Amino acid sequence: MASGKMKQWVTAQDGLANLQQVEADVPQPKEGEVLVKINAVSLNYRDTEVIMGLYGHHASVAQSQSLVPCSDMCGTIITPDSANTWRAGQRISAIFNQTHLSGQIQEQDMSSGLGLPLPGVLTQYRCFPASSLVAVPDYLTDEEASCLPIACVTAWMAVNGFRLLGQPARDMGGKETVLIQGTGGVAIAGLQIAHAAGLKTIVTSSSDAKLVRAQKDFGADATINYRSNQDWERAVLDATDGKGADIIFENGGARTLRKSFDCVAFGGLINCIGYLSGKEDDPGDRVNTNVLALKRNVTLKGLLNGPKERFEEMVKFYAESGIRPVVDRVVGFEQAREGLEYLYSGGHFGKVVVRID
Repeated sequence: MASGKMKQWVTAQDGLANLQQVEADVPQPKEGEVLVKINAVSLNYRDTEVIMGLYGHHASVAQSQSLVPCSDMCGTIITPDSANTWRAGQRISAIFNQTHLSGQIQEQDMSSGLGLPLPGVLTQYRCFPASSLVAVPDYLTDEEASCLPIACVTAWMAVNGFRLLGQPARDMGGKETVLIQGTGGVAIAGLQIAHAAGLKTIVTSSSDAKLVRAQKDFGADATINYRSNQDWERAVLDATDGKGADIIFENGGARTLRKSFDCVAFGGLINCIGYLSGKEDDPGDRVNTNVLALKRNVTLKGLLNGPKERFEEMVKFYAESGIRPVVDRVVGFEQAREGLEYLYSGGHFGKVVVRID
């Protein structure tokens, strides 16, 4: 059993510049818990919002003045639970909302989110309920496996959340088209999943270099630079012979949602995942959402990650398809602040990971 002191990062939710590294006691597992040595932590845009005090749009998430940030990790079990659900030395990841094990998320599950309201994983050791862990495939590195919980599970749910458990999209032969906004962690995971499932993919970005990489290295069928082509919704319709995209990764928010409605297929799905272009609409471009949804019989779905059972389903698909999460940059534990600043700058392609030595 590990004992003694450890290092961890803490935030008072007052800015990235004020993130501090402190010393703490190595925790000891309670009944039903396991002690995990954290090997790698992948960073999410949510983490930067929490640290900057900007993550307040979920009324059911109680705010905490000071906490360990970040939610995604790969670690090694040091002390198993008393029921021997896990063994020492196993590599695992933890689900984001610790109580969300199956089915649709419930409001009470929001109180079990890692990195707010619960303490997060930017630390050397942490205890987890044995029920909240998922074994990671041997072929993935610690850094790759740390990307699974939020980015990959969210992407998986965007593509498969309306399909029956155990029957994900596969070998669709281009019958469905997925529109993916951007080239961040969720976006690239979605591109990999959709491509492996045989879906047609369209990727948007403001960077031609990133679009070239999305097409050349990851099989995007079409790419659109939304900065040089501001009417990108028309380009989506052109790329789909006027049909539109069946599934949309709506990562932009205020400046992209209207365009997503304009290029979604009849009966299609818009997954509301992020809001990188803002949280408030331009009053001059506002049309009642009911009208937009009715226009093309659209499903508009707020997406808050997924349950453990879908995480395990995704891991099986990853192993069968040989998918490796894309890591843009790895920084050391001492450089965690710099890693978060780089992520916030938006220059990454895929994920940014902190290696916990």
